[in-house]
Amino acid sequence: MSNAARAARGAVPRGLIAGTLVALAITWALFLLAPGGGPTLPIVQTAVYLTLFVITVCSRRAKILLARTFQRWLLSPAVRTLLAVGLNPLGLALLETTGRTSGRPRRVPVGNGRTGDDFWIIAEHGLRAGYVRNIRADPRVRVRVRIGFRYRWLTGVATVLPDDDPLARQRRIIRGHPLRAFNAMNVRVLGADLVTVRIRLTDRNEQLQVALQQGEVAGRQPV
Repeated sequence: MSNAARAARGAVPRGLIAGTLVALAITWALFLLAPGGGPTLPIVQTAVYLTLFVITVCSRRAKILLARTFQRWLLSPAVRTLLAVGLNPLGLALLETTGRTSGRPRRVPVGNGRTGDDFWIIAEHGLRAGYVRNIRADPRVRVRVRIGFRYRWLTGVATVLPDDDPLARQRRIIRGHPLRAFNAMNVRVLGADLVTVRIRLTDRNEQLQVALQQGEVAGRQPV
């Protein structure tokens, strides 16, 4: 084991403590507001959060494997199904990359970090995330986001920014957006090595035309 690996083991990733504390606070606040069901559920949730914390500190690789399995077989299929029928209770977006080995489209739910012509993602598994590795092989991507009252696919070019501060970036993304803040908490709890991804949306004319049709932009014409 290298010195870097030894240093990583036993170290607490930045943001993990804050994310875990917020998750626990929300869990028990909801129980106190509606205690009729008994404390079983919040106790189980607390055990899950604390277990994830311990696993992260002991072995980030094991944490990533566990979280990736949960997301791949349970969370992602459920979210993709909801988005496919136009339901998005968590304010997420759908990212489509090209598989670095298969060459086939790969879709994964991500937090909606759209800001103007940029779309920001905080990848919870860092450079080991499958879609991050796909982006490094082929940066051309699509994201499915809501524009007005409709969901549309937007094309873009993604760049992985390992030198960017993902926590500072995350704070800017979620400012004024409660659903984004909730997703940010989950990213910190489930993540181990956060990294920033920036997508530069390229089809600006289409975005502006749709916004004009929805009455979101006045007095501007497509360029």
